[in-house]
Order: sequence, then C-alpha cells, then structure tokens
Amino acid sequence: MSKFPFYQQFDAMDCGPTCLRMVAKYYGKHFSTESLREKSYISREGVSLLGISDAAESIGMRSMGVKITFEQLKKDAPLPCIVHWGQGHFVVVYKIAKGKVFVANPAFGRLEYSEKEFCEKWLSTVTGGEEKGVCLLLQPTPEFYQEPEEKVSRTGFRFVLNYLKPYRKLVIQLILGFFLGSLIQLVLPFLTQSVVDIGINNQDIGFIYLVLLAQLVLFISRMSVEFIRSWILLHISTRINISIISDFLIKLMKLPLGFFDSKMIGDILQRIEDHDRIERFLTAQSIGVLFSVFSLVVFAIVLAIYSWKIFFIFLIGSILYFVWIYIFMKRRRELDYKRFNKLSENQSKLIQIINGMQEIKLNNYEKEKRWEWERVQAGLFKVSVKSLALQQYQDAGSVFINETKNILIIIISATAVVNGELTLGMMLAIQYIIGQLNTPLRQLIQFMHNAQDAKISLERLAEIHDKKDESEAGASYVRTLPENKGISISDLVFQYEGPRSPKVLNNISLNIPEKKTTAIVGTSGSGKTTLIKLLLGFYPPVEGDIKIGGTRLANFSPKMWRDSCGVVMQDGFIFSDSIAKNIVVNDETVDHERLLDAVKMANIQDYIESLPLSYNTKIGQEGVGLSQGQKQRILIARAIYKSPEYLFFDEATNALDANNERLIMENMEKVSAGKTVVVVAHRLSTVKNADQIIVLEKGEIVERGTHEVLIGKKGKYFELVRNQLELGN
Repeated sequence: MSKFPFYQQFDAMDCGPTCLRMVAKYYGKHFSTESLREKSYISREGVSLLGISDAAESIGMRSMGVKITFEQLKKDAPLPCIVHWGQGHFVVVYKIAKGKVFVANPAFGRLEYSEKEFCEKWLSTVTGGEEKGVCLLLQPTPEFYQEPEEKVSRTGFRFVLNYLKPYRKLVIQLILGFFLGSLIQLVLPFLTQSVVDIGINNQDIGFIYLVLLAQLVLFISRMSVEFIRSWILLHISTRINISIISDFLIKLMKLPLGFFDSKMIGDILQRIEDHDRIERFLTAQSIGVLFSVFSLVVFAIVLAIYSWKIFFIFLIGSILYFVWIYIFMKRRRELDYKRFNKLSENQSKLIQIINGMQEIKLNNYEKEKRWEWERVQAGLFKVSVKSLALQQYQDAGSVFINETKNILIIIISATAVVNGELTLGMMLAIQYIIGQLNTPLRQLIQFMHNAQDAKISLERLAEIHDKKDESEAGASYVRTLPENKGISISDLVFQYEGPRSPKVLNNISLNIPEKKTTAIVGTSGSGKTTLIKLLLGFYPPVEGDIKIGGTRLANFSPKMWRDSCGVVMQDGFIFSDSIAKNIVVNDETVDHERLLDAVKMANIQDYIESLPLSYNTKIGQEGVGLSQGQKQRILIARAIYKSPEYLFFDEATNALDANNERLIMENMEKVSAGKTVVVVAHRLSTVKNADQIIVLEKGEIVERGTHEVLIGKKGKYFELVRNQLELGN
C-alpha cells in the first residue's frame, strides 16, 4: 500500500485534480494540484469527470469514461483508475486482490474495503439488470513521458524563517535568555546534593540556610529572565503575525477574480487562521526548542557523570518514547486535514446563516438551516473523537514508557545508595535531573507536533502563494489610454468552466464607439453581465479579442484600466464605513466639491444631509441600513466621483422608483457627456436614448441599432418592449 503515492486534497473541491495527481505520480511524473485544477476547469461545485478527462489528456494520458460492473473493474480495467465515489467525490482504485479493494481517497488517505463495502459506495446505476459504477480509465501515452515535469514546490521552513531576520538582535537576546535560564537550572541539582551531603550530614544549619538563600536568588533571577523574555517574545510574535497575514492578504488581492469564483469564503478564512500556527511555531516554539535541546544535552552530560548505567536507561527509554510518538504522526496529519475541511465548511455555513437571516426567517427555514449547521458539528465531533482517541493511545503508550523508565532509574539509584556507590544527596540530585530532562523531552515532542501543524499550514498557504498574480510585477503593460478610446470586440467566445461547459457568449463582434452610449439588453441569462465583466478584464476571453483603440485589453495595466472605469455592478458592495468613504473609496483625502457633485448627480444629497452625522454616517452591515435604491445611488455616486473615461452600468437603476430613475438618467446625460458609456438594463426608459442598442439572446447578438430602428423591425427588442408595457412598466 505504501508504494502507491498519496496526496491530500487542499479543500473540498480538489478531489478530482488530486486523484489525477496521484495517478500521474504513480506513472512517474509530478504535477501540482494547482496546475491540474486549472486544466480541469474547477468551479465552486467541484470538477466533473469530463473535466478530469480533459486535464488527463492535456498531460499526455489516454482517458475513457465508462460505466462498468465490479467484475469488469476487477478483471478488465487498467489500475490505477479514478472512480466516482458516493455520488459526490472521486477516489483512486489502485489494487484489487484477495477480496480487498485498495483505495486512495484524497480526503482521508489510503484505505482498504471489502468488495461488498466498496460496491455499496461505488455502484450507482442499474443497466440491463446489472449494477454499474462510473469510472475513468487512465493510461499514459508516449506524450505523457515527453511532457515536461513540474518542479516540486518545497514550501519548507526556510521560507518562513525569513520573517525572523528583521528581529535578529531580539532573537539573540531571547537565545541568551534561554541559555542563562538553563545555566541557572543547572546549578540547582548540585545545591540540592550539597544540602543533603554537607548541610544535613554535618548538621550545619548555617550552611543549609546559605544554600537555600542561594536557591532563592537563583529562583528570582530565573523569574526575571523569564519576565523579560516573555515581553520580547510578545513583541516579535505580534510583528511576525501581522507580517505573515499582511503578505497573505497582499497576495490574495493580486489574484484574478476567477480565483474567488471557485473558492468558498470559509476555506479562505480558515487559511488565514492557519497563520496563527505558523506564527506560534516561528516564535515561542522554534526558539523554545533551542532551550529544550540545550537543557537536554547539559543535564544528560551531568547525568552521565553521576551514573552511566542510569544515563543509558534514560537514553533507551527516550528513544522508545520518540518512536512511539512518531508512529502516530501520519494519522494525526490525516485528521488535521479532515478538521480543516470541517472547520472551513463550518465557517461557510455560519456566514451564510448570518448574511441570509432575512430570507431564512421569511421562508420559515430556521430549523432546516440549523440542522445543516448541526450536521457539520456532528462531523466535527466525529473528527474530534478520532483525534481524542489517537491522543489517548499516544499518551497511554508514552506514559507507560516514561514511568517504566523512571521506576527502573529509581530502583538502580536506590540500590546504588544501599551499596554505597551513591550518596543520598546524589540520588536526590539524579531525581531532580531526571525531572529536568523529562520536561525538555515533552517540549521536543510538542515541537514535533507543532512543526507538523506548521508544515501542513504552509502547504495549504503555498497553494495561494504559488498562484499566478493577475498582473506580474514589472510586466511590460501599456499604461496610458490611446487617442482612440473606442472599444472593439471581435469573435468573442467565453465559457466559465472550460470547453465542456456551455458558451455564455458566442461569436460576439461589436464596436463600442468612444464618447457614445451603448446599451445592452436581453432576457435573464443572455450573457449581459458576463460581457461587462470581460470588458472590465475580470476574465480573459476563451476566443476572440477585446481591443481599446487597436490595442488588446490584455496588454493594458489592469490597475490603469480600472482607474479609467467607473462601474456600478448589480451586486455592488457597500463597505461598513462612512458614506463619504463609501463614495471616495480610492483617495486618502476627500475632494468635497467632487463629492457634492457626485451625490447631486446620484440624487441622494437630500437623504445624506438629512442624517444626523451627514456624510460621516456609518453604513453597511455594521451601520445604518439602506434600501436597495439607496445602495444603488451610493454606488452611482462612487462611479461618478472617479471622473472616469468609461462608465459601465449593470442594472444600475433596477431598484429605483420611476421618479428617481428619471432624475438620475437626466443627470447621467450631463455626466456621460464626452465619456464612453456601456449600460446593461431591462427598463426601456434607461436605454431608449442610447446611441446604439445591442440585443443579446443566449449569448449571441441577435439585433443592433437605435431604439427607433429596432422598434421598426418588430423583432426581439420589440418583444422585450411590448412585454414591459404589458407589465405596466
């Protein structure tokens, strides 16, 4: 079983790419989960069997999706192969022998099932009276071995240790503090021995008082060193924690928007919490282990000086202790991944419940949503039970080994005292030394656990840090707009989830003239919002080109392009901040004249100035509640304040009443003078004065022209208008 390579999936959606990664490694090639994820066009719903097949063929493997019986899988299917497991997961079957099916489950590890247990999970359909399951057969072609292998990402501790470099002096002070504390402790067993062998044997109470006074001074000194060390450690750990999380957020904000379409919020939040484990490992634990090693070496030498026999018993017992702990490390790692996935799911469920409370209560959905959350808690409880059981087995064995070792040492040392080989004071000193040796041993074991936790966290964070940025630093982008600011779209095709998914936009060719207004209309799901997102550079086209004045949009700096665009999306976000900061989102200082002009144009000035704190009123989730119409007017004011070259409105006025919409549209005609405007809307009043109207149907342009021309054609646009009029709009 250990010969088949195994990789853990990073999150709940990664099972398909991770299975393919294991199969590729079995045939001798390393590919990262990230690259296979991109090749299989993963989404929030995960990946399909066709997506895995596409990814397999892109790296030179031959694939075939089949529905077969278990007998066919056992006798005819080339192993390893990927099977659809439990109707919602993918696993690798790599061996069937002696009534057992050996499975590599990317969520849980290498497992073995009886044939009956396997069939219960795998068989999903009945065809021709036979139960069958879905399976993806994979075999390498000559091209697979010619495919260049990816470099193995070694996200080790060297990378994170760089965070300690700015604090070298403080780290040196900490280490000196640890060594000083160790030296102070080293004196204590000799003082204990001298109290018994000299003070008590000679009945010299003055000497005993002197030694006890020395112990008190050493105790105060050690406490002082610990006090100073704690403050230094707090200073370093706080700064490092901020640096690590800040770097993660910087990286997160550089990623393309497509990344966030395939990631759950809970998953991202859980990765941020992973930083705490790395920070703790870097500071208290990694520096503290130096103290543990130093104490272990020094006290071991002193113990060897007292008695070689006792030293060897301690050494053998300690080795057995480490071996016993190491046996459980792999299982502990698997449980950590399970806990991460459950905690991620828990975060997502809680966020969903809080944000969706209005809809939950309106639909009397409280009990069902609570049950959903409780099911996640049940899963967490099961993982916790397994973790506790593992910990108890580990503790039981380690306590048995340690206590056996300690009892043997007591027997040998007591025998030596009786035989006159050791004094009573030496025996007490040895017992003190053993106590001091056991503490660093436990700290080293804890360090092993913490190092494993930090390594797991690093692997999860590496998945984010290894992703390509939306725009690489120093890339040779065009950073100024051309003289001709018109937008041309030619033969544009776009799909969200790869070549097997439906075409959201198909064969779109369109000219958007500069300083004119272009309206895009169509039924829901016709691709209007997607077209806006492509124009804003959210995603690259699958086929075709978008050009600004003859230069491809991809060649422009994304930051410069978005600076040139004022945008109101239908799902625009209101931050928990003041009204002024929600409108002026990208400037440190507020231009009050521009702000006043923006709120006037958005027809929200009267409402803002009627509030007690006016523009300083806090809005958003933690502030004053706004209606949908008020939110849209804030978003419109935000777009106008930028004074951009281009304005993009995606259903920007659909929540406004007729009067507000009319006033805003009149104002927008003034604002949009000399600007290139693209409007997506359903309402006739919003688009009828546009210079050109584009009608989309199922991702394709079916009509184009002015309002009068399209009404005269009595085609799709005419139908849309007529339907609105019938609805009373």
